[in-house]
Order: sequence, then C-alpha cells, then structure tokens
Amino acid sequence: MIGAIAGDIIGSAYEAHPVKTEDFPLFTPHSRFTDDTVMTIATADAILTGKGYAMAYREWGRLFPHAGYGGMFRQWLRSDDMGPYNSFGNGSAMRVSPVGFAFDTLDKVLAESKKSAEVTHNHPEGIKGAQATAAAVFLARTGKEKKEIKDYIETTFNYDFRATLAEIRPHYRFDPTCHGTVPQSIVAFLESNNYEDAARKAISLGGDSDTIGCITGGIAQAYYETIGDNIMNKARALLDIRLLNILDLFSARYL
Repeated sequence: MIGAIAGDIIGSAYEAHPVKTEDFPLFTPHSRFTDDTVMTIATADAILTGKGYAMAYREWGRLFPHAGYGGMFRQWLRSDDMGPYNSFGNGSAMRVSPVGFAFDTLDKVLAESKKSAEVTHNHPEGIKGAQATAAAVFLARTGKEKKEIKDYIETTFNYDFRATLAEIRPHYRFDPTCHGTVPQSIVAFLESNNYEDAARKAISLGGDSDTIGCITGGIAQAYYETIGDNIMNKARALLDIRLLNILDLFSARYL
C-alpha cells in the first residue's frame, strides 16, 4: 500500500493549487501525508489486528486529528457512538487499498471492502467506490491485464471509461464524491506506463489531487509491483514512525 500513500503525498501539494500537466515536481516542501494515508494505515491495522474498522478509524483519526478530514467525518471521529452517515464521499475509496492486497479471492475483497466502507460511507455510491477500488487493486495484483480490469469494473459497477484523460482533464474540477473521483482515478491508471507515470497522470487532472493520487497509486503499485526506490524513500521519509510501523507489518505479511 506504499503506492497509495506515495500517491497521497505527491498529490498533497497540488490540492489547493491544481496542475493540468504531467510535468511537475513529484515532491515539494509542501508535500505531506494527509487523511488518505492515515485512514489507509487504519484499514491495514484493522486487517492485521482484527479490530473493527470503526474502532481503527477512530483510533488513528484521533492520533492525527489535523490530517485534513471532511466535516462529517471529523464529527464522526469525535463521537464514540455515531453510526454511518450515508456518505458517498471518496473517503471510502481512498482508504481501501489494503483490502485489495490482503484477501485472496475477489468475493472476499468485495465483502470486506463493503465492511470497511459502511461504518461511515453506507450510501450505495460510497460502498460502490470502495468495492471498485479494492477490486481493481486485487485484479491488478493477481495478474489481470488492463482490459480485463477495465471490463470488470465497467460491467460490475457501471462506471463509464469512454472518456480519455485528455478529454476529462480540461473540464475536471474538485469533486469529493466517489462517482466523481474513482472512475477518473482508474482511467489514470489504465493509461499509464509505470507507477510514476500513473501518479503524474492522476495529479494532472487537478481536483482532489491527494485522493486521486492515492486511489490511482494503490492500483498502480499492485499492477506494476514497484513504485521505484526514489519515490518510496521520499514518501517513507515523510511518514510518522507509527504509520511506518503498520506499513512495514502489513507489507511483510501481505506483499
């Protein structure tokens, strides 16, 4: 899941200042991990320990309270008993990549990604975004070709992949929903040649760039199997030791 985390960090510098080009510095003095990384680590922790997703998300969210959460999620974090709030935001998709790496059948991935989403994002689109992302990671890591991944996601989740990045980019704006983020992130992966190219294509869309980078990055790592030492080392250097510990435990067990 370092691919998802690196994508988040690369995109973090461009969320407030979007770029519409693939030619930009991957890391800047403003690069940092955001809520996307914290919640991805929380998902991994839940899988590793067997604790519930809601418990893991609250624990990690409270450890890093200023990572950039949405308003409703911040309210949910502060409460011990607030249930899901029918969100269809992209938070369910940005945190789900560990599910695609950890489970050994597509049916298990779909069931587990639904569980991870519905503690907060129990709207059908919130669940769908998480399942589509996790399924793409699983299919990528199990050797499926891009056409197979594309066809499965289109058929199962009814996402429309007819528009190319070149067609999407000029008119794309910030959109925090699953249906306004997940298909575009998958297109960035489908058109890429390697991990770095995928990250550059994802961020070049503009919009919610850290989340687009996170979603694309998780799938790209699964498919290309590496993100490159330079990117990995720079991303790891920006992580808190508590995040690194879970990342390394998860990677040792599942990657």
